[in-house]
Amino acid sequence: MSSSVSGLLRASHPEPTAAVTAVAGLLAWGVGHRPGGVATVALTVLASQLAVGWANDALDAGRDAAVGRTDKPVAVGAVRRRTVAVGAAVAAVATPVLAATTGPAAAFWATVGLVAALLYDWPLKSTALSVLPYAVSFGTLPAFVVLALPGAPTPPVWLVAAAACLGAGAHFANVLPDLADDARTGVRGLPHRLGAAGSRWAAAGLLLAATATLVLGPAGPPSWVGLAAVAAAVVAPALGWYAGRATARAGGRQVAAFRAVMLVALIDVALLVASGRVV
Repeated sequence: MSSSVSGLLRASHPEPTAAVTAVAGLLAWGVGHRPGGVATVALTVLASQLAVGWANDALDAGRDAAVGRTDKPVAVGAVRRRTVAVGAAVAAVATPVLAATTGPAAAFWATVGLVAALLYDWPLKSTALSVLPYAVSFGTLPAFVVLALPGAPTPPVWLVAAAACLGAGAHFANVLPDLADDARTGVRGLPHRLGAAGSRWAAAGLLLAATATLVLGPAGPPSWVGLAAVAAAVVAPALGWYAGRATARAGGRQVAAFRAVMLVALIDVALLVASGRVV
């Protein structure tokens, strides 16, 4: 039992799952949710992330085993593929059920985000439209958080647009370490078509666009703190690329670029919340 739980945890893509859940909880607190509302938002997003992560590992088990992915618990036999698939199904059902407690409009967009993310797992991952599910699922996140407030206020367009850019950038950064393995197993998403250099530039540009939108979108002049966030969005991808190269030379996986995206996302939301310029 303990080994299955450990395998499920590792198969959940714990780093991005924790980061996205933390971003959602922080944003919920920033827009004015009470503690119960913050908890509901965080649990809904956590369930959605678990569903997507587990579905991904269940569907990719054969490809992961073929390329020797020792970091994938299903591929190395640490947890059964069926167990992960059942976990994904349970989490997928739990997502709209939890979201429904906040209101129909919020539940709708939470469900749209979940469906979009699952469509990335299959069948869009291997197509030129692979970036679309990331943009949609990230874009619906702030829509869900804002609509979950009492009275279901309209989410700001700039907030949704910034989240969509961030999600698209995360896609390019997330795929970078797997380009070679994916090529061996026939995966041909948009990052694979652009190549490593093109994907790095796409990730950096989209991350900068997301941060700039968060800084310039709200009414009023941008703050110095906001401009500092823009600078961080310029520096972080470069540092992530450098760290990734060092890791690759040491024989590790180049995950630093994706971690840089998640770090900037947390910084962006924290600064946005601190400024009080969300809704």
